[in-house]
Amino acid sequence: MLKTLLVSYLVIASTLVLAKAKDDGSHIQPDNYYPRVKMVTSMGDIIVELDRTRAPITVNNFLRYVDKRSYEDTIFHRIVPDFVVQGGGYDTNFVEKPSFGKIINESGNGLKNSMYNITMARQDDPHSATRQFFFNMNNNDSLDPGRNWGYTVFGSVVEGYEVLDKMAEVKTDFDPKYGWSDVPVEQVILRKVIVLPPV
Repeated sequence: MLKTLLVSYLVIASTLVLAKAKDDGSHIQPDNYYPRVKMVTSMGDIIVELDRTRAPITVNNFLRYVDKRSYEDTIFHRIVPDFVVQGGGYDTNFVEKPSFGKIINESGNGLKNSMYNITMARQDDPHSATRQFFFNMNNNDSLDPGRNWGYTVFGSVVEGYEVLDKMAEVKTDFDPKYGWSDVPVEQVILRKVIVLPPV
C-alpha cells in the first residue's frame, strides 16, 4: 500500500513538473490574443495593445521582459523626429541590459510600420532582435518587408499618442562618450511596464 502511494506521488509530482508553464512569456494571459500593457514614462503613460495572433513569438518575448520587470528604469536612447522613438535596451547609466537571446523575425505577419505601431529593433541580421523596441513616428514603409526582411510590428498604441508626440520633440544631440546620434539631452525614462487586466 505504501509502495503504491509512493509511486502515485512520484507520478503526480513528475506530471506537475512537466506541466509547469514555460518561461517564455506564453504563460502571461495565455488565452488573451490582444494583451495590453501600460508604459509608465517620465513624460506620461502609453497604453499599447499587443497582437499575439500576428506576432506570437515577439509578443511573448516582450511580455517575458515585462514579467521579469526588466524594462524598469530604462531609457529611450534614440529619438528621431518623424521616424522613431526607440528604447528598452539601456538603463539610466547607459549600461546595456541583459537579454534572453535572439528571436525569429516575424515581419511578414501583415502588420505595417505605420504611425504609432510598436516594432522590434534589430541589427542587420534579420533574426537578431532581443529586447529593444521602437515606436513608429511616421508611416515607415521602408521598414516593412519587401525583397528583404523587414522589422517586426507586434502591436499599436491605443492611448497616449500625445505622450509619444512630446517625446518625438525633445532635444537630442550626438553623445561623444558612446558615439551615438539622436540621444535625448534630458533623459526620457521608461519607469515601468504593467500588464493590464484583459478587456
